[in-house]
Amino acid sequence: MANTDKSNKIHEGRNIKRFREMLGIKQDALAYELGDDWNQQKVSLLEQKETIESSVLEQVAEILKIPAEAIKNFDEEQVVNIISNTFNIEKDAYIGNSKPTFNINPIEEIKKLHEEKIALYERMLKEKTEMIEKLEKLFDKK
Repeated sequence: MANTDKSNKIHEGRNIKRFREMLGIKQDALAYELGDDWNQQKVSLLEQKETIESSVLEQVAEILKIPAEAIKNFDEEQVVNIISNTFNIEKDAYIGNSKPTFNINPIEEIKKLHEEKIALYERMLKEKTEMIEKLEKLFDKK
């Protein structure tokens, strides 16, 4: 029984409108994509229907590049509840200073980076001298 109540609350036409608006697609553009027998007024009427034929729903879903199930199951009330609960949880969960304090001293970080750079340069020089020594040994053998 709960499923029938839930399916009655979902308005497929309104869901098409929501997804179309989220994607920034005008009714005229959707009508054009649906074919020659569609116009802006027909799309407007489609968006007012609570239930939509599955073939038309599939076609609209393909044009909007979303699954047809998303249109069939999108419940705006649940989304609003989830969003409002999420914002309340984040607001209530945060205790303390709203402006974080960073304990990073930029000069110390620059010094550390400079020291790492010097160490890397010294390693490269050492590898270079080792390579030169190996090459000299090879030439001496020949």
